Amino acid sequence: MNYKVLYRKYRPNNFENIIGQEYIIKTLKNSIIHNNISHAYIFSGPRGTGKTSTAKVFAKAINCLNQKDGSPCGECEFCKNFQENPDIIEIDAASNNGVDEIRNLIDNIKLTPTNGKYKVYIIDEVHMLTTSAFNALLLTLEEPPAHAIFILATTNIENVPITILSRCQRFDFQKIKVSDITKALKRICELEDIKINDEALEEVAYLSEGGMRDALSLLDQLSKSNEEITLELIESVVKTISLKSVNDLLNDLEENDVEKTLELINDFRNRAVDYKTLIKKIIDVASNRAKNIKLTSRYQRLNYFEYKNLVLAMADSLNKININVDSYTILEMILLEYLNTSNIKNEEVIPEPQKEVPEEVLKEKMNVTPSNELSDELVNIRINNCFVNAQKKYLESLKSAFDNLFLQDIPGKIKAILIDSQVVAASDTNIIFTCHNEHNVAHAINDLDEVEELINKELNSDYKIIFISEKRWLEEKNKYIENIKNKKGYSYIEEKMPVKNDEHLLNDIFDASKIEIV
Repeated sequence: MNYKVLYRKYRPNNFENIIGQEYIIKTLKNSIIHNNISHAYIFSGPRGTGKTSTAKVFAKAINCLNQKDGSPCGECEFCKNFQENPDIIEIDAASNNGVDEIRNLIDNIKLTPTNGKYKVYIIDEVHMLTTSAFNALLLTLEEPPAHAIFILATTNIENVPITILSRCQRFDFQKIKVSDITKALKRICELEDIKINDEALEEVAYLSEGGMRDALSLLDQLSKSNEEITLELIESVVKTISLKSVNDLLNDLEENDVEKTLELINDFRNRAVDYKTLIKKIIDVASNRAKNIKLTSRYQRLNYFEYKNLVLAMADSLNKININVDSYTILEMILLEYLNTSNIKNEEVIPEPQKEVPEEVLKEKMNVTPSNELSDELVNIRINNCFVNAQKKYLESLKSAFDNLFLQDIPGKIKAILIDSQVVAASDTNIIFTCHNEHNVAHAINDLDEVEELINKELNSDYKIIFISEKRWLEEKNKYIENIKNKKGYSYIEEKMPVKNDEHLLNDIFDASKIEIV
C-alpha cells in the first residue's frame, strides 16, 4: 500500500527539477531574489507541463526561511512541513467552481498567515469557475491583503475573463521537448530499475505530447509488465504505432513499393491503431523529411513539394473521419497517389528491348483503360448537358447528399473512386465529378454504368453522371464563363429534356466569390 505512482513520486519539489520551462523559472527566481513579488499570477499551458508544480515550488520558495538564489532550501521548518501547511490553499475549480466556494475563500483570506510570510491560493483549472465566481474573485484581486498571493492555473486561457487576466502576471508554459522528456525518463528508469531500450524511451516521450505527467503515467503503466519495455510492447499496450513503423511506411513510399505499403496499412488497420495518432506521426515524419530536403537539397524520389502535399492531404483526411468510410481506405487512396510505376527503375517496369511488349499489355498492367473516341464524345455531351440547366441549388443539394452518402456497402474499387471525387457542377439531370487522381477518372469512365447505377440507387435518382480531371474541369469552367460573357447558350444534345433558352447567371451555377470576370 506504500506504492506511489511515478508522476506523484517524481513531482518536482524545487525549481531545478522542473523541466522545459527555463525562462519562467528564471523570471520567478529573480522576482524572489529582488523581493518583487506580485499579488496574482496566471500560469497557462497544456496539461502536464508543470503549472501546478511550479506554483507549489514558488509558494514554498517565497515562504522559505533560508532561500538559496530564489529557490527553497528544503531544510527549514516551513519547507519540511510544506505539505501540511495551512497557509497553502489549493482549490480545484473543476469541482469547486461556484460562487459560494470563492466567498469562503474571501472570508478566509482576511486571516493572517499561521506560519509563513504569505498565504498562497493556488486555483487549478480556473477557467471552470462560473461567471458569478469570477466576479467574486475579481473583487479580491483588485484589493488583496498584503499577505495574500493568488496563483491561477489553466489549460484554457481563452475562457478566463480579460478582467481577471489584466490583474495577473501571465506565464505561458510550453510543451516540453521530446529530448528533455527522454532525458528525464532515462534518469527515472535508472533510479527505479526499469528496463527500457532507447527507442522505446523516445517513443514514450513522443506519445506524451509534451507533458511530463503523461510520460510518467505511461511509463508506470508499461513497467507493470515486469519485462523490458520495447516498441512492440508499447504498440500492443497503447494501440499506437511507433515512429520506426511510420518511417518504414514512408521508406516504402520512397522506394515505390506498392505491395509493402499496402501491407503496412493493412497491418495498422488490423491492429486497430488509432488513426489520429497515426496521421499525426505521418505528418511529423513527412514534414521533417520535407525540411531536410530543403536544407540539404538531397535528391529523393519524392521531392519537397510532394511531401508538402502529402502533409496537407494527411491533415485534410482528419476532417473525413466522421463520414461513413473506413479511415484507412482514405489513407490508402492518398498514399497510392504517390506510388507511380513510372518512377520505378526501368528494369522493373519496362522489358528489355528484345522482349518488346505490345502497348495494350502495358496499359493492362497499369490497369488504366485509355479513353477512346466514344468515351470522349460521351464526356463532351454530358458536360454540355449539365451546363444547360446547371444551378447552384442543385450543386449544393448534391454536395450535401454526397457528404452523407453511406459508402460502407459499395464495392471497393467504386468506393475508392467516390472518396477521391467531388461534385463540381449539377443540374436537374446531370452531375459532373472531378477526381483528384487522374487514374480514377479512367477507372470511373471504364465502369461508368456501374458507378452511375450505384449512385442513383443510393440517391434514389436518375442522374446522368460524368467524371473528369481537375485540370479538365478548370478548362471547361473557363470555357463556360467565356460563353456566358459572349452570350452563347447551351442546348441539349441527344437528350429528351426540353432546351432551356433562359440566360444563365454565373452565380446560379458557381460560387460567385470564386469567379472573376474581366
